[in-house]
Amino acid sequence: MKKAALFLVLILFIVNLSGCAPLIIGAAAGGMGAYAISRDTLQGDSDKSFDALWDSAITVSRIKGTIKLDDASRGHIEMVADGSYVWINIIRLTQATTRVKISARKCHFPNFSLAQDIYVKIVSEAK
Repeated sequence: MKKAALFLVLILFIVNLSGCAPLIIGAAAGGMGAYAISRDTLQGDSDKSFDALWDSAITVSRIKGTIKLDDASRGHIEMVADGSYVWINIIRLTQATTRVKISARKCHFPNFSLAQDIYVKIVSEAK
């Protein structure tokens, strides 16, 4: 038990040194875990299909802002929402797993709350 506690403290210490606070989103995203990979980027893996996530991402992007670029073959969307520039990447990892990665910046500063909001909406809307 002491080894497990020491290991957990060591991991938290290492994460603290890296400068990125890990974030886990579970219940809000339909049971799917997501985590922060930088101060402006959120990423999570899903068992939903690429096509379902892509359609959801396009729909959410149109509702939240203005799409500047969308490329279904690369799974890439660039948009402007709430004065922030947003990048959405949907990556097919395996036949059954798809990764959703969202970055948002406003005036060169991270806008993590917008990235988180868009992520949750995309995953929730995907069928």
